Amino acid sequence: MGIVEILKAILFGIVEGITEWLPISSTGHMILLDDFVKLNTSATFKAMFLVVIQFGAILAVIVIYWKNLMPFGFQKRLTVKTDILSMWGKIIVACIPAAIVGLLWDEEIEAFFYNYRTVSIMLILFGILFIIIENYNRNKQPKISAISKISYKTALIIGLFQLIAAIFPGTSRSGATIVGALLIGVARTTAAEFTFYLAVPVMFGASVLKLAKFGFHYTGVEVSILLTGMVVAFVVSVLIIKFLMNYIKKHDFKVFGWYRIALGSIILLYFAVKSF
Repeated sequence: MGIVEILKAILFGIVEGITEWLPISSTGHMILLDDFVKLNTSATFKAMFLVVIQFGAILAVIVIYWKNLMPFGFQKRLTVKTDILSMWGKIIVACIPAAIVGLLWDEEIEAFFYNYRTVSIMLILFGILFIIIENYNRNKQPKISAISKISYKTALIIGLFQLIAAIFPGTSRSGATIVGALLIGVARTTAAEFTFYLAVPVMFGASVLKLAKFGFHYTGVEVSILLTGMVVAFVVSVLIIKFLMNYIKKHDFKVFGWYRIALGSIILLYFAVKSF
C-alpha cells in the first residue's frame, strides 16, 4: 500500500511541477487528477498535501533565480544590493491583497469556491482573456521590459489580479498575474519572471499556514508521500520554468488560453456526465 501511495505522490508532484508555472491552473488539474487517482489518506492530510506540495515548486524558483532574489552579498564583507531590496518591496506590496484575504477567509473561500464549477468557469474565462489581450497587444511595444522598471503602483495592480486567483480557484495564480501584467504593458518574459518571484512569499505562506493547521502528527507513509511529492515537484518545476522562459521569447500565451478553454470545457462535461 505504501509503495502505491508513493507512486501516486510522484504523479501529483509531476502535475504540480508542470501546472504551477504554466498559466493553466494547478488547482484545475489537481481536482481532475484527484478524481481519478485517490490518495489513500485522511481528507485533512490530502487537503494539506495539495497545498504544501507547492513548497517543492518554490524551491525551484529560489534555486534558479538565487542571484536575482538574494539582496545580500557575503564576499569579504556584507554588501546590500539596493535594487533587489527595492524589488522585494514591490513583491511585498503585490502580495498584501492576497495575504490579507487568505489569512482572514482562507477556509470560507475554500469551502465556497473550491469546486469544479468555479474552477471550470475561471479556466475558460481567463483563457479567453489571454487570447483577447495577446491579440490586443499584437505588434505593440511593451511599456515595461525589466523587473527594475516595475513601479509600486504596477506591483499593486498585479497583486490585485493575484487576489482574484486567491479567491477563485481555477484562475491560476500565475495566469492571473501574467494577465494583469500584460494588460498594463509589461513584457511577457518580465511578467512571467515577476510572477515566479511573487510565488515565493505567497506559496511559502500558504504552505506554512496549512502545516500549522494540520499539526505535526504524521504516519511514516504520510511523511514519505509529502516528501516525495515535494521533491518531484521541485525537479519538474526546474525543467518547466526553463522551458516557459525560452518558449515565450518567441511565442505568445494564446496556446495556453486555448488549452484553458478546452480543459475547462472538459471538466464541466466530465462532472456533468458523472452526476447522472
